[in-house]
Amino acid sequence: MSSIRVLFLLACAALGGCATGKNPQDPFESYNRKIYQFNETVDKAVFKPVAKGYNAVVPPPAKMMASNFFSNLDDILVTFNDLLQFKIKQALSDGGRFAVNSTVGLFGLVDIATVVGMEKHNEDFGQTLGHWGLASGPYVVIPVLGPSSIRDGVGLYADSNVGAYSRIKNVPTRNELLAANLVEKRAGLLGNEKLLDEAVLDSYAFIRDAYLQRRQNLVYDGTPPRRKYDDDEREDAAPDKVPAQAK
Repeated sequence: MSSIRVLFLLACAALGGCATGKNPQDPFESYNRKIYQFNETVDKAVFKPVAKGYNAVVPPPAKMMASNFFSNLDDILVTFNDLLQFKIKQALSDGGRFAVNSTVGLFGLVDIATVVGMEKHNEDFGQTLGHWGLASGPYVVIPVLGPSSIRDGVGLYADSNVGAYSRIKNVPTRNELLAANLVEKRAGLLGNEKLLDEAVLDSYAFIRDAYLQRRQNLVYDGTPPRRKYDDDEREDAAPDKVPAQAK
């Protein structure tokens, strides 16, 4: 599935005819909105009902263990990308998280690492590419998979080839784990929908802007460079004020 995603992203980048939007970060806006509506329809018909059933049937302790298990698998990718970004101290911490939770934490079902003060980090190859200066490229909405960008799509493909799931040779087992991870993540988002529906007039634009801002924030580890606005440019262009004493 990740290979299809990357091919789709690259194809969209090459098709100048898709570029009909006015937002410079979202040149494919017209097309993206159609895919967004398609995704909403699929979500309401398939993913949301399954997620609601998951929340209704699975008790909270079991849901916590499932979340911990998938988070522990994710720490393998996080450690890999720590090393690619030369974040050696963080790589030792994240690798240690995986070792502790995979052993003492019963294959990741219990998050012992957080209890003992080993912080959870978020790194992926899209962030690694951004860390080394590659811009995100156009925003793209992928059928079923949702918000992304050219850089992050390529990053997902790279991550899929080194992550824990790629080590599982039994295809049915791998697909079951991927599906379970998707359901667990979707169930965790159910509580945010009411706020989004009630407070946002244009949910597409809100999700796009939130996604791009979050990814920028992750690339710079929470301290992104300050954006320059029109008022700043006017202040820079204005002549220096003469001190009152010199008048």
